[in-house]
Amino acid sequence: MTRFIHTADWQIGKPYKTITDEHKRFELQQERLTAIGRIRDIARMQSAEFVLVAGDLFDSPTPPTNTVLKVLEAIAEMELPVLVIPGNHDHGALGTVWHRDDFQRHQQQMAPNLQLLLERQPVELDQAVILPCPLLRNKDNNDPTLWLRSFNWSSLPQMKPRIILAHGGVHGFGGRDYDLDGEAQSNANNLIDLDGLPAQEIDYIALGDWHNLKQVNVNTWYPGTPEADRFDQGENNQRGQVLRVEVSRGGMPQVEPVSTGRIRWHNIKFNFNNDADLDRFERQVEELTAGRISRDLLRVEVSGSLSLAGHHRYEKIVADLNNKLLRLRLKGVCQQAPEAEELEQLTGRIDDPLIALVANQLKQRIDHDDNPDSEQAAITRVALCELFRFAGSR
Repeated sequence: MTRFIHTADWQIGKPYKTITDEHKRFELQQERLTAIGRIRDIARMQSAEFVLVAGDLFDSPTPPTNTVLKVLEAIAEMELPVLVIPGNHDHGALGTVWHRDDFQRHQQQMAPNLQLLLERQPVELDQAVILPCPLLRNKDNNDPTLWLRSFNWSSLPQMKPRIILAHGGVHGFGGRDYDLDGEAQSNANNLIDLDGLPAQEIDYIALGDWHNLKQVNVNTWYPGTPEADRFDQGENNQRGQVLRVEVSRGGMPQVEPVSTGRIRWHNIKFNFNNDADLDRFERQVEELTAGRISRDLLRVEVSGSLSLAGHHRYEKIVADLNNKLLRLRLKGVCQQAPEAEELEQLTGRIDDPLIALVANQLKQRIDHDDNPDSEQAAITRVALCELFRFAGSR
């Protein structure tokens, strides 16, 4: 029985362009690097004999040298063989990182335990045979496992488990286009035809490209990313792990996900019916984030409305969350619906006739607006809210 760690899609150097704060972007990028240390610790605790990285170690085919050096340092600390194939993000074409002098020179000096597999030919280890299917370009119409269709399987050792290492989607499960946040089309590139492989000759297929945990069949798995990289998109989103795999020649592989993720991405929907819901909203967010600072990203699909005072408090809550979270993404709008008492406070300000005059004019606009959901009505409510805020500060 051979034990190893299956991982993929580290995408070191991911730019996180949607994060506007430079320091928060750096924290997310740094976390992907520190995740390598957690993979190292798991490999040691699990007594793994080697680590397989099924593509996209880097987010780009041309990462800066400083990033390359940090990765090499972290891989060297694993102190066991780390076998890597290029994926679509860091493909193996000429001119990419794998062919650069800085990588080749420093890799030999700093991380001789890293084995880059650019050739489609068997690699025999003491414990297993690895059958690499590297991507040599970003998009390829050819199946990366095509070379195995005519392979002479009898040339391999009979007692060592055989492991395919590949990156791409599979027929019937095309993967996801992460730039578009949608399912890949059936004619997507880098598709792998599992039915074309001789199942009896293969003991495990270690895949990369899909960013969630997925078992395709009895011996074919995607491990997902070691660190989650986006908000959940539907059901069955399990990210932030690697796979501990035990496999023997001709046996059923034993696969166990092991958590590596530290950053949490949350999705919630929240409708404000009245100001009392603000307490419920704060409690729900607190339950999700547990008071953590700069470790969570939250997307809220917000709807409903609050009073002017309630909306003022809501804005303070949002401001606090923007400081505590790595990212707060609000989708939708929490409307401002002034209560009768609030309007009376503004329109009846004897001590401040100018505020009363403006408030009465805004109130008349609301009363005569046939469409309360119009853009003009929304602007009027915002103006009333700002007036309410200004009056309260005087």
